[in-house]
Amino acid sequence: MAEIKNNHGAESRPASGRSDEDIEQSTEEVYTERGLERKNEDEKYVPVIIKRSDETVRHPDDVLEKAIGEGLEQVERPFWSLLLSSIGAGLILGFTAMAVAVMATLTSELNASQFLRISMALVYPLGFIICIMSGTQLFTEHTATAVYPLFAKKITMKRLVRLWLVVIFGNLIGALGSAGLLTLADKVIMAREGYILIGHHLVHQDNLTLLVSALLAGWLMALGGWLVLVTSPALSQIVCIYIVTFLIGLGGLHHSIAGSVEMFTVLMVSDEYHILQGLKFIGLALVGNLIGGSIFVAGFNYSHIRRTQQV
Repeated sequence: MAEIKNNHGAESRPASGRSDEDIEQSTEEVYTERGLERKNEDEKYVPVIIKRSDETVRHPDDVLEKAIGEGLEQVERPFWSLLLSSIGAGLILGFTAMAVAVMATLTSELNASQFLRISMALVYPLGFIICIMSGTQLFTEHTATAVYPLFAKKITMKRLVRLWLVVIFGNLIGALGSAGLLTLADKVIMAREGYILIGHHLVHQDNLTLLVSALLAGWLMALGGWLVLVTSPALSQIVCIYIVTFLIGLGGLHHSIAGSVEMFTVLMVSDEYHILQGLKFIGLALVGNLIGGSIFVAGFNYSHIRRTQQV
C-alpha cells in the first residue's frame, strides 16, 4: 500500500488510513480482475477530488464494492438512529398512499379502468422519491444492499436479521402514524373512496398471487437501490427511482410499506375490512419483498459480478 509523504519527505500513515494489521488481513481477500485493478489504483493514487468512484460510467465491480460499503454502514448504524430513520421512511410513504388515493377518488367515477390505473401509477413514485432521496431507511430499498456484506463474509446472518427487524418495525410504526394523520386530515384530502378502492386490491388476492406480486415489487425496489448506486448524485437518480416505482404502480404490484400505510388507513376509515386481513397482507408482502430483493437482486448481482470473475 502506498504511503503519503509530506513536503519534507517524512512518511505518514498509509493512504487508505488502515493499520498494518488491516493491511495484512486484506491479503486474504478474494479479488476479481477489477478488484486487482482497484487495489493497484489504491496503491498509486490518493483519493482527493477525482478518482475511479467519480466516473460517470462505473465498473460493476466498483458498484458492488460501494454496495458492500453501504450495507456495512447500515448494519453498524446505532439502534436509535436506525429506528428513527425507519420511522421517518414509513411516515414519508404516507404521501404515496395519499397521492394514489386522491387520484383513485378523482378518476373512479369516469368508469375507465385503464385511465384509473395509469393515473395512479403516475403519482405512485412521488413518496418513494422523497423517501429515498432524503436518506431515510426503507425496508425494500435497503433489503438487498444489506445482503451484499453478508455474501462478502463481512457480517453475520444474525446482524443482518437484526437490521431487517429494526427497519421493518420502524417502517410499520411510521406507516401506522402516517395512516392516522391521513385519516384525521381526510376532510381536507377527501380520499376516503380511494382508500376503500385500494383496500380491495390489497386484500382480495389469494396468497400465492399476493406473494409473487410482492416478490416482483421487491425485485424492482432493489433494482432501484442498485441503480441509485450506479448513477451520479443528480437528476438521474430521481429518474431511476421514478421508473422502478412507476412500474410497481402500473403493474399494481404490492409494496409492503406503502401498502401498509394504505391498509392501516382503510382500516381506520372503513368497517368493511378487519385487522386479520391487514396482518395477512402485511406478512405476505414483507416476505415477498424480502425474497425479491435478496435473491433476485443481491444474490444475482453478487454472483455474476464477484463469484464468476474471481482470479
